[in-house]
Amino acid sequence: MASALTVMFLGFFLWPSVTNAAAPRKPIDVPFQKNYVPTWAQEHIKYINGGTEVQLVLDKSTGTGFQSRGSYLFGHFSMQMKLVPGDSAGTVTAFYLSSQNSEHDEIDFEFLGNRSNQPYILQTNVFTGGKGNREQRIYLWFDPTREYHSYSVLWNMYQVVFFVDDVPIRVFKNSKDLGVRFPFNQPMKIYSSLWNADDWATRGGLEKTDWNKAPFVASYRSFHIDGCEASVNEKVCATQGRRWWDQQEFRDLDGLQYRRLRWVRQKYTIYNYCADRARIPTMPPECARDRDV
Repeated sequence: MASALTVMFLGFFLWPSVTNAAAPRKPIDVPFQKNYVPTWAQEHIKYINGGTEVQLVLDKSTGTGFQSRGSYLFGHFSMQMKLVPGDSAGTVTAFYLSSQNSEHDEIDFEFLGNRSNQPYILQTNVFTGGKGNREQRIYLWFDPTREYHSYSVLWNMYQVVFFVDDVPIRVFKNSKDLGVRFPFNQPMKIYSSLWNADDWATRGGLEKTDWNKAPFVASYRSFHIDGCEASVNEKVCATQGRRWWDQQEFRDLDGLQYRRLRWVRQKYTIYNYCADRARIPTMPPECARDRDV
């Protein structure tokens, strides 16, 4: 597997050439306490430098997590994360947006732990109206345990875009014209958590958590939220055209971003529900637009 890692790191140098491109605004560093509060096992959250950085700690007794203070309808949301190093098999570190009712909407980053010297898997998923099963999985082109990297979501009426640093790794288009629900009217909170999921997370549950390696620690900083806080005024949030993410340049990817997305698709994607005919015999209608990448 070391050779696979070497290929991934070398792949970075085949990066598409960079030109000026429409991209979400750069996040501004803010402390954890401004936008977030613990949700469970708060004694397993460690605050560093006055809360400009936090660590989530998982041991055999419990994991932990936090959530945003407000609920948001559209915007740009990001965190810088440094994942659990070493043997992290069985663990899941998550960063996601979710609404609260039974037919909920959800936008997920899930980082699936690995055995030492094997690559992390990043799984993304999108739920609309309570329906998910839209998993895509990629390998990252860097070691996400060594340095901080930015993971972000751009969400507007036209698309949901998942970014790793400035690279779009997935786009979920508004396909209401194809009969597919899109997250547009349910405010969502932002969540993050670290927990044990060794019944499925690593090689489908074949690799179990080695508690001799505990505690497992994931680190966070740059707790950026630039969204319309629906918990303050939902009617204003539903009004299009007032925010930067509504503008024309953010309604689709530009040429450079599509080239980067294809680069990820061709070199690092290891699973796409759109291509899984064994699991999903009839291709979901939104996948017709996914094939355009």
